[in-house]
Amino acid sequence: MIDRRDLFRKVTLGLFGPFVALVVLGLPTHVHATAFNDPGSRSATATGTGLVAVNPDIDGGEVSLGSTAQIVTLFRNEGVQPVKVTQVRLYPSSSVSANVSINECLGEALPTGAECAMVVSVKALQAGNWRVEMLVSHDGKSRLLTSSMSGSVSQGESASQQVLSDIETIPEEVDFGSLSSSRPLVKSVILRNIAAEAVSVNDIFVQASAQSGYSLDHDCEELAPGAACIATITWSPQQEGQSDGVLVINHSGSTRVVSVPLIGEYDPEDIEMATIFPKAVPGKGLLVSTQEEVNFETGVESESSIAVSLVNVGDAPVEIRSISLSGTDNGLTVMRKGCRVGLVLDPIEACPMTLNWSPVRVGAIIDDILVEHTGARGILVIPVRGESSAAISKDSQSIVEIGGVVQKSYDKTDALAGFVITSHSPQRAIISGPGGSRVVSNGSTITLGGVVWKVQITEAGVNFVSGGDKVTLLFDRSLSTFNNSVSQSGQSSSTGSADSSQ
Repeated sequence: MIDRRDLFRKVTLGLFGPFVALVVLGLPTHVHATAFNDPGSRSATATGTGLVAVNPDIDGGEVSLGSTAQIVTLFRNEGVQPVKVTQVRLYPSSSVSANVSINECLGEALPTGAECAMVVSVKALQAGNWRVEMLVSHDGKSRLLTSSMSGSVSQGESASQQVLSDIETIPEEVDFGSLSSSRPLVKSVILRNIAAEAVSVNDIFVQASAQSGYSLDHDCEELAPGAACIATITWSPQQEGQSDGVLVINHSGSTRVVSVPLIGEYDPEDIEMATIFPKAVPGKGLLVSTQEEVNFETGVESESSIAVSLVNVGDAPVEIRSISLSGTDNGLTVMRKGCRVGLVLDPIEACPMTLNWSPVRVGAIIDDILVEHTGARGILVIPVRGESSAAISKDSQSIVEIGGVVQKSYDKTDALAGFVITSHSPQRAIISGPGGSRVVSNGSTITLGGVVWKVQITEAGVNFVSGGDKVTLLFDRSLSTFNNSVSQSGQSSSTGSADSSQ
């Protein structure tokens, strides 16, 4: 009798035997491994990931607004081959900025079973939750690896919605303090990119009133992560009182803009009368005189001279540009010897300046010597005072020549000081001066003011020529009109008397 169960087993093996063998042969190799095989190698071969994050989702905790947290993330090579990290990219949320401050995974390939660390700097920009996604590229089987870190940003003690920019400003506020002098102040602001990517500075300007006196200079364009630039602000106040403004920076970061308050107060000192000699200025010459005033005193009856020294007490050379008198027609003359135009005085050097006075009339003299130079302030003014009791004429003074050289020369520009024309005709004229009146003829030679002149009478007045120099005295026609009126009046009176006598 045939056993049915045995018959079913044989038929089953006959029909499905090849298929079962095929299924067994098609299984992966590790299914056939025995208990003596390395389990670590089985799992690595089974996953095939190679590089993995030890903690793929890190809790970064709470970060205070404006502060920076350092978060460490670990990576392990669980593959059978060394893995080399090629690139790391961060994608932070808008409430924070992030960058990799330390990366031990870059460089040489990571051996099997070894670990490496990366430190991510997270800076809180805005209150709320934050998250940073990390994308790691490597040459393992999976090629890419992701890891994330998250947390929250606390507002701290302030309850305001403060927003920090991708560009950090140092300092956060520019305070010029209180300014009492008229010299401008200069301060700088450092702009630093604290984002993980490059930021372009599109525009920088100062928003303030025209009278605030703020001006800006900078060279900021594009800032790589961690790079910085400097903006310089100059404050030259134009009005007294508080001066406020805002430095505005437009950039390509997430916040687009950052501002820095500008504060200053101008409280000028009370104006004081300027002294005759200015204070020393570094790098400039300083011209001073040995006397603050040239005083001839009173009772001057003859020609007088006083000499003063001009000294450069600064720390740079000084060039004399011009020497002149503020007044004319008073008998004052600055001698051409000693201090002169174009003379350069080195520090501590000096030159003599002689002032000659031949009074052309009785009374006091009020005048000033003006010395223009290249030193501090640029001009030196020395008052000249004196009082004469008699007018002095140079006409009768002798002219001495030795070897063809005049021993005493006079300044031709002042030789005819005090002279006027009182009468004028085509061939003759009467001139009056310190020595009295005299008649001059056309083409004649005369000595006036210690200088020998050739007389040329013109329609407008009288020319006095000496060598290549010429001084012209103009005739005031109003004097002639007045004389004619007086003469006509006298004639009318005489005629009236004659008629009455008849």
